[in-house]
Amino acid sequence: MLGGRIEELLAARVDEGEAYFEREAGRLADLCHRMAERFARGGRLVAIGLSPAARTDVRHVTVEFVHPVIVGKRALPAIGLSREGGPLASQVDLVAEPDDIAIAFGPDEEGGDEVIAGLEVARERGCLTLAFAPAGAEWELVPDAEDPFVRQELAETAYHVLWELVHVFFDHRGLLEGREEKATHDTGRSSFLYPFLSESESDLASVTADVRASALLKATEVSELRSQTLSEGRDQLIAAAETLRTCFEGGGKALALGNGGSATDAMDLVADLRYPPAGRGWPARRSIDLTEDTAIITAVGNDIGIEEIFQRQVIAYGRRGDVVVSLSTSGNSANMIEALAEARRREMATVAFVGYDGGKIAADGLADHVIVTRSQNIPRIQEAQASAYHVLRELIEARPHRGPRPQTREP
Repeated sequence: MLGGRIEELLAARVDEGEAYFEREAGRLADLCHRMAERFARGGRLVAIGLSPAARTDVRHVTVEFVHPVIVGKRALPAIGLSREGGPLASQVDLVAEPDDIAIAFGPDEEGGDEVIAGLEVARERGCLTLAFAPAGAEWELVPDAEDPFVRQELAETAYHVLWELVHVFFDHRGLLEGREEKATHDTGRSSFLYPFLSESESDLASVTADVRASALLKATEVSELRSQTLSEGRDQLIAAAETLRTCFEGGGKALALGNGGSATDAMDLVADLRYPPAGRGWPARRSIDLTEDTAIITAVGNDIGIEEIFQRQVIAYGRRGDVVVSLSTSGNSANMIEALAEARRREMATVAFVGYDGGKIAADGLADHVIVTRSQNIPRIQEAQASAYHVLRELIEARPHRGPRPQTREP
């Protein structure tokens, strides 16, 4: 029963992804060019969003641009604005500059009016504006999917593609407004990322066409990776859902953790557990995001070491019967391994989403349930893992449980 449901959820993602990127790949390529012009003039990316889910995308897109994992590519300036800083319009008014790029998340969700107001301020300031839902932005790349999880996954792939392919235009500096009127082409160490580029290209139309083709390739790659992750990981996902359901209905909680972009995935999983999508009748589930408290993370990292930032929190918050959920693209992060080991010492169940070949976490069986996304491409791993934990969230609620009323315990 649950295996069939996973197949349905996967098929919907593959179909929606194919339709979305076939429709939007050309616009994504044009937008990469416009964004590159802004960055070349000193502009920055300004991401805004208020809802629990939108806030995670704000953090995700900014960390990707500021801390690139693309070999040989520059860091690009980005700043995220969410509810921590007060009204969004006021924050945008203080931060935005004319050459910036404003990207809005969740204008159709909680706090949507405030997001739209912030976007209006950015547009009036002269920023290029972008949104993944109707919001009055110049560029609106709106997925048609009804499932909010699928819409978020498509938006994530889209902004990853923008982040990856905006760099192509820096290798064709003559095509950027304000640059020298000469087309130059040097893909250098990044050439393996852009197989369609050749030394003979010299005009905007051909480069944009190649960027469009590359965007379609990336969309196909993540569809295949989602299929591998959900198909090979089917039994592990079903077992992990049962473990988490038992935990929650016994009064326990989930503790989620990750580093960098995976930290924003941990944040997103907790948001989905605490604030389930409207209209589904799912209960809110007790969970803690171990990446959320920067004071704790920086204190432990500075005084003891980065390897202990999650372990110390597992000691502080974890109890027997709780579940630790770790997300990693490599499966080798020392701080994750320490946290999983601590969880086992405390008789807590463990779930791990890992990339590459599963790393040390999979090889040494360091988690009870391990879901492996078999790729070395970090953006694609994160996109497939988002599908996997969204499916996990649905599986937790997919079967009614007739047991005793949940016991409420303090964290």
